[in-house]
Amino acid sequence: MTDWIGDTFTSTTGWTHLQRLVDTPTRMAGSDGEREAAAATRDALAQHADDAWLDTFPVQGWTRGDSAIETPADTTADTIALPRSPAGTAAGEFVDLSYGLPGDFEDADLDGAIVMVAADVPDWYDRHLHRREKYAHAVAAGAAGFVYMNHVAGCLPATGSVGTGDDPIGEIPAVGVSTETGTRLSRRFEHDTVTLTVDADTHDATSQNVHATLGPDTDAELLVTSHVDAHDITDGAMDNGAGTAMAVELARILAARESALDTRVHFVCFGAEEVGLVGSHHDAAQRDLDDVRAVLNLDGVVRERTLKLYTHRFDALGDAANAVSDTFAHPITVAPALNPHSDHWAYVKHGVPGYHATSDAAGGRGWGHTSADTLDKLELRTFREHAILLAALAARLADDGFAVAHASEADVAAGLTDAGLAEGMQITGDWPY
Repeated sequence: MTDWIGDTFTSTTGWTHLQRLVDTPTRMAGSDGEREAAAATRDALAQHADDAWLDTFPVQGWTRGDSAIETPADTTADTIALPRSPAGTAAGEFVDLSYGLPGDFEDADLDGAIVMVAADVPDWYDRHLHRREKYAHAVAAGAAGFVYMNHVAGCLPATGSVGTGDDPIGEIPAVGVSTETGTRLSRRFEHDTVTLTVDADTHDATSQNVHATLGPDTDAELLVTSHVDAHDITDGAMDNGAGTAMAVELARILAARESALDTRVHFVCFGAEEVGLVGSHHDAAQRDLDDVRAVLNLDGVVRERTLKLYTHRFDALGDAANAVSDTFAHPITVAPALNPHSDHWAYVKHGVPGYHATSDAAGGRGWGHTSADTLDKLELRTFREHAILLAALAARLADDGFAVAHASEADVAAGLTDAGLAEGMQITGDWPY
């Protein structure tokens, strides 16, 4: 009964696939590299699943060109264009808005300005502010350009999309800068006129979701999900090569225990997550959500040794995670909070019970969305430990003895309001109710 644990702790299946993903030149949404990585993931899952296939869908293509901030000192700051930024040039007063809290935007005159905000929020603030929320505030305040400063030191400009599902290309040019570059700009050129330039190409493109299934032919399905794509400036080892590699490892483990599964397990490794959760929304729109027992979304696993599971106020999901933790006498951080960022949200927003499986890490995104998101930051030991815990959790969720009720959309909306998340989602156009 426990042989699978030893097999997992000596397996190289998932880790080998992780290396395959990070060695792909780029996995940017809609790129040839993303298609190559998706096909490789399909082939890896096919080694263990009953069947595996690709589902292609359209996506807004975006290719990064050069970008810059030109200053009065005839110097040019190192920048990277933020995905889905429009191409263009904007000149205006440089305003450092610190953390870019909603109140900061209300108190400042930003009409025609080039506004810079930090990626994080202060410790005392009661919620995370997503990059796109700060961008939306800047647009609403009349800013001409947006500068997003990484909060992690190391000369690492941060990336991240500024588009929305309805409007995939943003309204004003946007770039990312490192902590060091942003600090220097603020010190030397606060209230001076600077010029921000973004060169980018927009075009029609396609992405794809990778599917594979195993277990009995039941109407109900447990979805085990991840995303294949990554930003073009990085290997995307943590975000989210590790999650997709973990899906492959879980397929290997569960295939060996297939006869014990009571519910079909459907693996979906999404495309185009980083540009607005496009792949997961595409899948959710085609699916009878009443047949989804639960979603186990792997995005950010292996980054730190302790697994963290957001349970989105579904008590039964928290109980199942705690039971796995107790069985293995291994810590799992269970967070009941709602977290509307990552691919589980396409389902959870409609009341489908869902986990966001990530890592318990201080410092927010850390190396994520920078060129430092590389394989050397991860440990094989942690990968194997997470695989054991997540496989045990998936098997528990697929058992007839497990039950969790779907929530109403009204209950999810009320939870978002109670958590102070509704306002930001409404500003960014992500409020679905």
